[in-house]
Amino acid sequence: MRRSTAAGLTAFASGVAFLCSALLTGPPAQAAPAPQADRIPVIFVHGRNADPGVWGTMKSTFKQSGYSDSELFGWGYDSSRSTNEVLARQFSAYVADVLHQTGAAQVDIVAHSQGGLPTRWFLRFGGGTSVVRDWVSLGGPNHGTNLAWACALWDQGCRDMTPGSYVESHLAAGNQTPGPTRYATFASHCDEFILPNSSVPLPGAANSDAGCLAHNDLLTDPSTAQGVLAFLRQ
Repeated sequence: MRRSTAAGLTAFASGVAFLCSALLTGPPAQAAPAPQADRIPVIFVHGRNADPGVWGTMKSTFKQSGYSDSELFGWGYDSSRSTNEVLARQFSAYVADVLHQTGAAQVDIVAHSQGGLPTRWFLRFGGGTSVVRDWVSLGGPNHGTNLAWACALWDQGCRDMTPGSYVESHLAAGNQTPGPTRYATFASHCDEFILPNSSVPLPGAANSDAGCLAHNDLLTDPSTAQGVLAFLRQ
């Protein structure tokens, strides 16, 4: 009987000590929440023989609409390299870095011309639809361009853009706008580089006629920029 009483007193004392400790120290500390982006970041992807600097005008338009510099990114790449073997993998790593920097769960992509191919390959075959909310193509050779035959003999990037190439045929097989990602294209019927101009639109995408613009004018045209912004805001 005495042993039972002593054990009870010991348990009671331990309980009192635990309660006092909890009252003095307060509840357990909570982990700080991960940083979250205020807006989905946008990655701009240039075309052949260009660099991220070509997006200056459109980035200014985005900033006027409320975006900050920390939400706008530009991926630079060697447009002579293979779309599927090199560039799509490099782009995947770049997207991962942007997500890490911003704390965002997704990105939007705005691609000009050849930039549409490695980004589409990432979406179609690299698991990109899980992290890309919107994809926009400005004058993209989405079904190839006959002009690419002029440099296809010595340049892999050109070869990938030829109609019926390995890259083009694989992107065209089956669903061309896969996953939950939303797709949009802007095509000019005066585009001198994407031949035929009907190569740009994709089935399942929001396809827009940008009017009569030169290929590179799609980068700086105010109406096109507003159209891209409107699509991203949906």
